[in-house]
Amino acid sequence: MVKNINAIRGMNDGLPKDTALWQRLESLLTKVLGGYGYSEIRLPIVEHTHLFNRAIGEVTDVVEKEMYTFDDRNGDSLTLRPEGTAGCVRAGIEHGLFYKQTQRLWYIGPMFRYERPQKGRYRQFHQLGVEVFGLHGPDIDAELILLTARWWKTLCIDEHVKLEINTIGSLEARANYLTVLVRFLEQHVNVLDEKCRRRMYRNPLRVLDSKNPDVQALLKYAPRLSGYLDEASRAHFTALCEFLEQAGIPYKINERLARGLDYYNYTVFEWVTTSLGAQGTICAGGRYDSLVEQLGGRSVPAVGFAMGLERLVLVVQALNPALHTLPVIDVYLIALGAGAQSVALQLAERLRDIFPQLKLVTNAGGGSFKKQITRADKWGARVALLLGENEVATEQVVVKDLRSGAQETLAQSKTAGRLAQIFS
Repeated sequence: MVKNINAIRGMNDGLPKDTALWQRLESLLTKVLGGYGYSEIRLPIVEHTHLFNRAIGEVTDVVEKEMYTFDDRNGDSLTLRPEGTAGCVRAGIEHGLFYKQTQRLWYIGPMFRYERPQKGRYRQFHQLGVEVFGLHGPDIDAELILLTARWWKTLCIDEHVKLEINTIGSLEARANYLTVLVRFLEQHVNVLDEKCRRRMYRNPLRVLDSKNPDVQALLKYAPRLSGYLDEASRAHFTALCEFLEQAGIPYKINERLARGLDYYNYTVFEWVTTSLGAQGTICAGGRYDSLVEQLGGRSVPAVGFAMGLERLVLVVQALNPALHTLPVIDVYLIALGAGAQSVALQLAERLRDIFPQLKLVTNAGGGSFKKQITRADKWGARVALLLGENEVATEQVVVKDLRSGAQETLAQSKTAGRLAQIFS
């Protein structure tokens, strides 16, 4: 007996019962992006490995342990993208998108990281990323946060997500702080776990993210980054806070918030939720004003964020099940008896010509009236159109409301007008 071939661990199939929700979410999210004037950019899944080494930092967990890297037939080292910002910057430099112009961009698609799969976090996962280039003020930072806040309202989950913000200052200010932080950690190295000891010299800001309760207790006495900020960093962050307050966006300043990748500076933020149990991040980002130059382009200010779609799907399923249970189709067309199937197919095409957005399924494969009605219910249809031999002969159709059970018979030529009334 031939052994079944299963999907790779942490890389999951999107089944039809789930993809309907994904499509609705993506449609709502991208509609908001369009309303803010953001344009889609489509990026390769595979990039040169050194792109991520230079952008993310060679001493991060992502580069050291999590990337899917391989040599192609020419011996070039290639990597399945672990995140989207580096590829977006590479594309902008390569195609001259940043020269004397601003760009508001978004992308969506799969990313890949080799880590222990867990709920909402997989080895192939999907992100929606948003990046802005050419604007350096706190106003654009605020716009991105306002945009995400509008997403939560649109998805009816706004009461269940909280905004945390911080500033990690300029690269110079942060370098000064890191010297002091490392000195403090060296004095208490016996309290640090193995991961924190490894990060202490390579990426000390990540120690602040530790979930180890002993480390967190120690960090209460650690020097604070806010004490080492330069005046420009303070002014940028103060202005951002004022924008958020004036827009009515509640926030919490979390001085331990530090993004895990090397390229961030100034603003960092996360939207977190406890709706999935322990607090989890569903959307995070910040400024990265040096990355374009770091990857070979001109000095261009930039800010962006990414959102994990698997985790967002779980949140929406938990908090807004109505979005998950919206009907897949609007109309199910039932055909019974000789000649009915051909007429049904023709009627369906005429209706699609008139209503391009109408979700209509024509029964195929025959079946009794009872079986076809059952299929219509399984599809979640609101209306069934019934064509039997009598209706074919008289050029009529039965319109049945599957919610109330009410039905009426009318001329096939009037079907479109009746559907327009029902779905208006």
